[in-house]
Formats: sequence, C-alpha cells, structure tokens
Amino acid sequence: MDIKEILQYLPHRYPFLLVDRMLEIEPGVRARGLKNVTMNEPFFPGHFPHHPVMPGVLIIEAMAQAAALLSFKSTGVKPDDNSVVYFAGIDNARFKRPVVPGDQLIFDVEITHTKRNIYKYKARASVDGELAAEAELMCAIKTL
Repeated sequence: MDIKEILQYLPHRYPFLLVDRMLEIEPGVRARGLKNVTMNEPFFPGHFPHHPVMPGVLIIEAMAQAAALLSFKSTGVKPDDNSVVYFAGIDNARFKRPVVPGDQLIFDVEITHTKRNIYKYKARASVDGELAAEAELMCAIKTL
C-alpha cells in the first residue's frame, strides 16, 4: 500500500499519521510496514533538543496503525466516516534501542486472535534488522 491507499484506510493525518508504506499484507495473518524517521518530525525539537529520540509511545502508535491497516484489509471493508479503530490494550511493551532521525522503522504485525470486531496482535518494530520495540496490542473496530 502506498500513502494514497493508506490515507483511504486510516483517519490519521499529519502529525499523527505514522506509517509511510505497507510493504506486505497477508490478510488475516500478518503485515509489514515502514516509517522513514526524519529530523522534520514535530516531536524532535522537544524530545530531546540535543539528542533527538522518537518517543516510545509513538512507536507503539505506529505499530497500531500498521495493525489497523492489516485488520481493515483482512475484513475486506474500507472504513468510512462512521468507523474507526481504537486501542483496547497494550501488554508487554518493551523498548530495546532508541529510534533516531535517519532510521527506517520497519513494523511487523501478526494477528494472534480475533473475536468479532476485536483483534489481538503481536507487534515488533526494528531498524536495520535490530529490534527497537515490541508489544502485544489489542484493537477494536467500532462503528460510530
């Protein structure tokens, strides 16, 4: 999925759209996406001015956005103004290395459980093959 297609599935926009491209999607199973981390990110001036590091919560959010794309592609439903994916839980989050400007963050998300509109995922983020963060995520697709 390129950015044009991602924008059709996610309601997020700048500065909160954190997925630049989906590299692979195996509906109902797994997906791989990426974010190019640049010094132009709006959080770097404050986190931290002399040593810019991407906030861990935004890495988790980026993995969740990749997971939401996997969920929508798995259901075959394109969201509209009346549907949204919400976080329902985050477990076992771990941060293994800092993510800095110039890094290309790769997200691997895998569906581990589905029940109606609730999805559970195993998510990992890496840079150059080195684990940066991992977590178990739970999201719910809601109709407004």
